[in-house]
Amino acid sequence: MPQKKLHWEDFEPGAVAVYGPRLVTREEIVAFAAEFDPQPMHLDEVAGSATLLGGLAASGWHACSLMMRLIADGFILNSASMGAPGVDEVNWHRPLRPGTRIRARATVLETRASNSKPTVGLIKFKFEMIDEADAVIMTQVNTLMMGRRVPGSSP
Repeated sequence: MPQKKLHWEDFEPGAVAVYGPRLVTREEIVAFAAEFDPQPMHLDEVAGSATLLGGLAASGWHACSLMMRLIADGFILNSASMGAPGVDEVNWHRPLRPGTRIRARATVLETRASNSKPTVGLIKFKFEMIDEADAVIMTQVNTLMMGRRVPGSSP
């Protein structure tokens, strides 16, 4: 039986969900860096040790991509998502190391109906990438556009 498709009406301010886990490997950190962010601290342990990161760590952009995968698998692919108008904020709090099991914690900050498009609702999320000990590695705040189950109705 197919899962229910999530719509704007299914998200309430204050709701929290956790998605994952996913193991981050050395090989994927180096492969991503070699392709998209070839700074030494993302390619080599010795070079990383000589930086503020103190060792090999994933690119922040790799962390953003991993977050996208976690939330896509967690709920977006089963929703009436219409994309996002942008990202309000991204912060990297600690290095993402090989061997870390990450999860995404999604908190609904606010919801509102679109004023100009009755079929669209907006959901502002705070996404946190957390490790096994719930330490925050990265945070991201952005708004998703989501289809409404009943266009033009009140929330």
